[in-house]
Amino acid sequence: MSTNRISLIKPDDWHLHLRDGEALRTSVPHTARCFARAIVMPNLLPPVTTVASALAYRERILAAVLPKQTFTPLMTLYLTDELAPLEMERLAKSPHVIAVKYYPAGATTNSQNGVTDIEKVIPTLERMAELSIPLLIHGEVTDPDTDIFDRERLFIEQVLSPLRDRLPELRVILEHITTQDSVDYVKSGGDGLAATITVHHLLHNRNDLLAGGIRPHFYCLPILKRSSHQTALIEAAISGSPKFFLGTDSAPHLRSQKESACGCAGVYTAPAALELYAEVFEQHNALDRLEKFASVFGPQFYGLQPNTEQVTLIRQDWQLPESYPFTAEDTVVPLRSGDKICWQLK
Repeated sequence: MSTNRISLIKPDDWHLHLRDGEALRTSVPHTARCFARAIVMPNLLPPVTTVASALAYRERILAAVLPKQTFTPLMTLYLTDELAPLEMERLAKSPHVIAVKYYPAGATTNSQNGVTDIEKVIPTLERMAELSIPLLIHGEVTDPDTDIFDRERLFIEQVLSPLRDRLPELRVILEHITTQDSVDYVKSGGDGLAATITVHHLLHNRNDLLAGGIRPHFYCLPILKRSSHQTALIEAAISGSPKFFLGTDSAPHLRSQKESACGCAGVYTAPAALELYAEVFEQHNALDRLEKFASVFGPQFYGLQPNTEQVTLIRQDWQLPESYPFTAEDTVVPLRSGDKICWQLK
């Protein structure tokens, strides 16, 4: 493989936020330019809790795909205390809705409708296990007395590990992992457990967020951790293990909502996500392993075929815009805003 040109199976994004309404005109084309499919998160207001509402949201997404793009959104339902096992029957019959997302109540953006007590959703989780429906987990405890840097580790100990002991057949993806603890847990978790890794957690650690001043466009949840955890994530991503694959967690917010007294959590990476993953893999002499991480392991875990198209990245510097239009009144700022990117989609 030439170090100036990389061709790979067209990748998929296994964790994506697109928002809704006029924002889709920006967020959808940014993802569809290089990803064939994406798992779309359901944390809208109101949350996507029925197959019918997921399919309606899917149509709004497809309406924003540009004429020369091809893109398949894979929809999810939002797990609430009230989500009934019967809805899992409808999900299992839909080719377009493929998973359920677990947000602990209060964990992140629009998570106020999330799970308040795992016991309240056990009947639904049991039916998911029977139907082999994947559970996508935002893995953090939300106890306000818990140190924010420990929330992921404690979720594994207090919630996820007991849940998987109780329902070992439940297929679980631990989303956007950020710690050595998660890497170790996923590695030892058997065939029914996998994890997605974001590019911003590979590129950055908490110094980038906090040292020399607070940088709101680096603020995300789970929060950036210390450099030793960043190193563990890099090692997992480039390891060639099929248990780790690409999920950007690209999460756009209005600039005014990020640069405020109480800024929103989310990093917008879609405009250069694949290029930035290539940068990480190149830095660690692992470009030959990018294709499996980006294009093979995700479909394999979900029981889907890899895409048949290819994409090509070339070594050519370009400058990422400072911002993109997002609504009539405001913009969205991408990760690496205004910076030089050394790989470019051909």
